[in-house]
Amino acid sequence: MRSKFIATAAAGLALCWAGAASAQGVGTTTGGGHVCLWTYQIDHTHVLNKQTVLFYMKDGHVWRNDLKGPCPGLNFHGFDFVSHSDEICGPEIGIRVIRTGEACSLGEFSPYASDMHAAK
Repeated sequence: MRSKFIATAAAGLALCWAGAASAQGVGTTTGGGHVCLWTYQIDHTHVLNKQTVLFYMKDGHVWRNDLKGPCPGLNFHGFDFVSHSDEICGPEIGIRVIRTGEACSLGEFSPYASDMHAAK
């Protein structure tokens, strides 16, 4: 009887977790209180300035990341990030400017809404 209760409770928890994850929107999850983006859901990025990057998702959502500090080479050379999983979480990962190798730290991700975010 006890093992049946444990299996039922575990199944219920799995359903609740799956529902919560899908309610957050495709491409995002919350890990440790931080917003994370699935790398395979990122369509493209746009550097606004030396400290702000927009992440355009395939589902149409746009996420803003204000880096922890200025990253001057970002405006000119673009960036890459190294992740050991299929997601990037602010502020847990850094980015590297492609041409200069300059390392910069991501800040928190926040939803971005603007009439001007349609540029590709």
